[in-house]
Amino acid sequence: MFNKYKPLNLYTNFAEAAERFPRQAIYFDETLTAFPELQLQTTYAESKEALIKKATQLQKIGVKKGEKIIIYKSAKFDTYLLAVAASYLGAVPIMISEHLPAETMDILVARLDDPWMVFDGDTAAKAQTLKNLPASKLIAVEDILATAFDQPCEQECLTPDTISYMTHTSGTTGVPKLIAHSANSMGWRTKWQKNILSLIRKRGLVAFHISPVHSRFNIGISSLMAKGFPLLPIANPSRSNISRVLKDYAPMVLETHPNHFVQWASLAREEPSVFESVKYYHSTFDAINKETMATFLRCSKYRLPVFLQVYGQSECGPMIMRFHTKSTLKTTNARAMGIGMPGLTKARIVNKDGKPVRTGVSGNIQMFSKGRALTYYKETPRFEENVYGAWWDSGDYGVKSRLGGLSLLDRQVDLVDKIDSTLAIEDALLDELTFLDEVVIIRGKNGSPQPIIAVSEHAEMNWDLWWKKVSDLPHLNEPILMNYEEMPRTATMKIQRLELERSLQSSEN
Repeated sequence: MFNKYKPLNLYTNFAEAAERFPRQAIYFDETLTAFPELQLQTTYAESKEALIKKATQLQKIGVKKGEKIIIYKSAKFDTYLLAVAASYLGAVPIMISEHLPAETMDILVARLDDPWMVFDGDTAAKAQTLKNLPASKLIAVEDILATAFDQPCEQECLTPDTISYMTHTSGTTGVPKLIAHSANSMGWRTKWQKNILSLIRKRGLVAFHISPVHSRFNIGISSLMAKGFPLLPIANPSRSNISRVLKDYAPMVLETHPNHFVQWASLAREEPSVFESVKYYHSTFDAINKETMATFLRCSKYRLPVFLQVYGQSECGPMIMRFHTKSTLKTTNARAMGIGMPGLTKARIVNKDGKPVRTGVSGNIQMFSKGRALTYYKETPRFEENVYGAWWDSGDYGVKSRLGGLSLLDRQVDLVDKIDSTLAIEDALLDELTFLDEVVIIRGKNGSPQPIIAVSEHAEMNWDLWWKKVSDLPHLNEPILMNYEEMPRTATMKIQRLELERSLQSSEN
């Protein structure tokens, strides 16, 4: 099962996969702004040639080895392809969510010392108003497409320990931090991922809707291509599009953010045939409630479908894993995230002073990962605040069982007085109240637990069931209803809880 370690150069990995599996397919649900020539279907080999062309065009515009280039555009697969093209030049792609406002972008641009920036129609208005980036460093996607050249340029490589890729934190507690990765740190993460993929014997179609600016995206795509899987990156996560795309392509594997699975669960209950082709579900970033997982597993036409839940963090990559089936979910605590991968990842629980605690005692979750990021760019002291030798303080709060299983209880900054785990209560409510798309418990007036809920667009709020369900729980304030789309979120659809708290406090003043 276990795969050999190899540093990850984005382009080299792509090219090697194209050489081994040239005719393997990549499908799209929308045409790609920066790669219109690929249309709605391409192959590994065709997309590799398009990458070299795009890299050459970027070089003609002026991008050089070692320079930083921000990819700040609509969330599609070509965001990743542009990063691969940048890596072909030996440039450093900086992956930034299109949702970040211009004010935040100006801070990040200043931190990056005169970078380039690629933008498209979705981000043009913000990109063109930046104060810290001259117009000469702005590259519209249309400018790339219109750049002529005679001969393709040659690949250039950075050394394996050099910063070669950057992502950013969610920014839930302020301006996002820039997370620096090297070919070596990313290589350990792909080894972890390829070990998981080795369990899948058939190379069936893999569909996924994941933020392309998150480190999870490049690790996932690089690993899938190294194993030769056909790909179906989904740009539009709307119910109607998901229904159409999954019926048309019938993927064997489906991955998305936990919150998208929660939102799609109503579709799975109403039209289970949409997901019947899926044998393997994959969710990462956060824990997900049991009923949501069970709903999707019941849709599958396979006798033993599997839901793989992975707990990880941008700074450390994929960490803790657990495989769920329809039978195991009956007795599973969804807060129980599982175990690490021997030799690559593990977790421990410590007190506020960073000292390990006894089994069964709650505390701060610290992670050991061979794929830990290098630093926060230009903010090394902030990175070092979380470093405890070989261990990284995740900012999460949890507990370990006698058998070594890790349970996630809360974010350290989100703890609510007199509640052991807000996440466990949210899970319980989502498990029972299937007319809800979201439940978030934050600190309300005087620190009291305040639920914020979103009702599914195809359902109505059932107050009788709500009050019946919460009667056995710790006291909760009367819930505040919000539209799902109005809840502030990160690029990976996590709720920005502190932002919700600030908004609530502002409305009360």
